[in-house]
Amino acid sequence: MTKAELAKRIKSASFLTGQFTLRSGKTSSFYWDKYRFESDPQLLGAIADEMKKLLPSSFDKLAGMELGGIPLTTLLSLKTGKPCLYVRKIAKTYGTCNLVEGGFKPGEKVVVIEDVITTAGQICSSIKQMHEFGLIVEHCVCVIDRQDGGSKNLKDIGCSLVSVFTQEELERLANEI
Repeated sequence: MTKAELAKRIKSASFLTGQFTLRSGKTSSFYWDKYRFESDPQLLGAIADEMKKLLPSSFDKLAGMELGGIPLTTLLSLKTGKPCLYVRKIAKTYGTCNLVEGGFKPGEKVVVIEDVITTAGQICSSIKQMHEFGLIVEHCVCVIDRQDGGSKNLKDIGCSLVSVFTQEELERLANEI
């Protein structure tokens, strides 16, 4: 699948219009319903293939953000052979009470995996918490960067962002075919 075909498939499957409140609290006239592209095995596989190309050359583990980053991270783990972690928004209050699931050691280099990034507010909070556990987080890879400050906010905490698509690129490519 070409990148333009992938853009068209993602847009067809998950681009919604209307009035939506984003996690950041902002309102938007459109929404990328990531569960619609993540629940399609063929589309999820093609997205993971593109994400794999964006991973840094050296890292220890992938870290999927609850909830949308989890299927992407699991598939990338299978495709790369790298173990993965699952990062909760808040630590569970029972059992191990972990915030980061999957087992890790301080000093390990972790790449954060996310679906759609707007301002990266939750991701920045989670990365700061991972730093407190001794994890090194310098890279974040996402499917769609809505280009609404997320890249800058991540850069401010020492983390680069690369995306399969920026909002502008996805719109442009989806309309080419």
